Amino acid sequence: MRLKKYNIYFKLLIGLIMGLLVITPSLYFLIPAILNYPDGTYGTSFQTELENTSYINQVSLISFAIFALFAIIIFFKTRFLPKYDDLIKNPSKYSEREINIVKEKLFNTPYSIFLYTIIIPSVTLTCVHALTIHQLGITTLKLFMLVISFITLYVVTMHIYINRLFKKILSKLPETNLTKIRRTSLTKRILINIVPVFVASLLFFMLFGYTRVAIEKGNSSFEAYKQSLKYYSKSNSDKFNSLDDLIAYCQKDIELFNSKDKVFIRKPNGDFIDLNKNQIYFSDFFIKYLDEMSQNNNGRVYEYYGVDSQAATQEVIINGEKYIIGVYFNILSIDVLNLFLISYFILIVIDLIILVLFSFSLKYDITEISEKFKTIETHINSETISKISSTSNDEIGDLCTAYNVISELTKDNQDRLVERERLASLGQMIGGIAHNLKTPIFSISGGVEGLNDLINEFDESIDDPEVNSQDMHDIAKDMEAWTTKIKEQLSYMSEVITAVKGQAVNLSGEDNVEYTINELFSHVNILMKHELQTALIKLNIENNVSNDIILFGNINNLVQVLNNLISNAIQAYNGEPEKEIDLKAELDQNTIVITIKDYGPGIPDSVRDKLFKEMATTKGKEGTGLGLFMSYSMIKAKFNGDIKYTTSKNGTEFKIYLPLNGR
Repeated sequence: MRLKKYNIYFKLLIGLIMGLLVITPSLYFLIPAILNYPDGTYGTSFQTELENTSYINQVSLISFAIFALFAIIIFFKTRFLPKYDDLIKNPSKYSEREINIVKEKLFNTPYSIFLYTIIIPSVTLTCVHALTIHQLGITTLKLFMLVISFITLYVVTMHIYINRLFKKILSKLPETNLTKIRRTSLTKRILINIVPVFVASLLFFMLFGYTRVAIEKGNSSFEAYKQSLKYYSKSNSDKFNSLDDLIAYCQKDIELFNSKDKVFIRKPNGDFIDLNKNQIYFSDFFIKYLDEMSQNNNGRVYEYYGVDSQAATQEVIINGEKYIIGVYFNILSIDVLNLFLISYFILIVIDLIILVLFSFSLKYDITEISEKFKTIETHINSETISKISSTSNDEIGDLCTAYNVISELTKDNQDRLVERERLASLGQMIGGIAHNLKTPIFSISGGVEGLNDLINEFDESIDDPEVNSQDMHDIAKDMEAWTTKIKEQLSYMSEVITAVKGQAVNLSGEDNVEYTINELFSHVNILMKHELQTALIKLNIENNVSNDIILFGNINNLVQVLNNLISNAIQAYNGEPEKEIDLKAELDQNTIVITIKDYGPGIPDSVRDKLFKEMATTKGKEGTGLGLFMSYSMIKAKFNGDIKYTTSKNGTEFKIYLPLNGR
């Protein structure tokens, strides 16, 4: 079934909702536990009266905000999807570049969604929380750390889900050349999928550890201060005659464990003072908790949700009036959290370095195999395809083994392709060779008839008194002329047969001989003569390489390459007669350069980039593209050389570079 755009949006919406159903209850239970909320306050009328909303509403609002931000980001980043339907229905309307633009967005959009959906919701919710409580303190920091850890895990899951969905879309699109599309490296994919999960998980467990330390420290500090305050219980109230008397006892008897801790007294009118009678202030939450909840909590008072500050309190009766004496203490300072964060970031950096090194190692293994596959793609000669040594017994090792199997199959297939191309070329050549042999055969036949006439004349002249010795010499001279002509035609036929025989043998066989450029061009001229004459094309041969320069190798391979390039040049004229093709050889330092040049319309742009990289053809249904592909691979593999070309509307020029290697 086709993945239509509305179906895609529906699947994305389902993914968001499923994630929301998981993240909402998780946040509901974990926020109080991780932020160390006071027991019995969240989700009760106490919180509702203080913050004008219930705890469930707060969590629901956070979840809805995450969902809304995710939905907006995903919809904004997938606005290109409406073109997808029409592209599938009418692919011919779109160019390869337009299709590749859609593909590039399908490749890269999940990664941009990934970054936006981590950063924007986390920062937005943190800012909203800071504005709500009118401070940017440790509570906001801890909430940010908790939210970003959950959002990151949620986003990683969504990233995998969106990637799978987009891959289904990509599978429906037409095949195109992806080399010009911006790539996503394997290292980037590994880091994006693994690092956030590791960072979020470690951040969550760091918060959990910090919270456990805070709870233990809070309990021990409260018990210690509560023990100190027992002296001021109602049973000892008669020992204090005034506020000054109470302050004096506090200054003398209460020992503070931290310089930031402080003793406070709440007077009957509700004001708070320190031991110097300076007025101090506490949050509405602290005062409300002191009034309503502390008696049920053994005199323990919390500063605010998630704030690591508490107080131990004790009621004192002085002259019939109720005073409250307490010690306000900080559980953990910001320095402790900073230490946690520094340790966390050091650990993240170390693990990140290890992961990057691992990803590079994995990337190297896969790249090596990929490069080997490219040799299969770009080299048709089997000698250039080497096996890979497997260095592991995992999936990479399996991939190496699979490559080696494919390379063996490719060698056999390549040999068959080369053989098929050779036989096809040979089949086209046979007709021309037969025609080329007619002329020398007719000449030899005529020479034989001439010799027969001379033999008869010689036989009749014997005993003829009118025939003198000079006549005999003339007859012998004519016979010698005919035999010379016959020898020339036989020599030509021998050259033709030798050339044909060279092309008829299996090109994969070892036929390494010494030869000169003259011999090479002679073979080419003989084999291409009929095709050139039929097309009324003139081949201009120019050899500027001395016969002292000796080449060594399979001359038949080189002949086939030159024949293929000349045949392509003939077809480039599209049947126009009276045209010319230049075949030239020259020595450039230690390299022989052979040039084949035509003056046709040039090679189309659509074929140029893939001319030697794959089986590309300019001949439409009549061509296979194997000729140039095979020629390029053969020159690279068997001669350690190269083929380059230049083309324009005024013609095409191929240059073959053959290094002499010191010969």
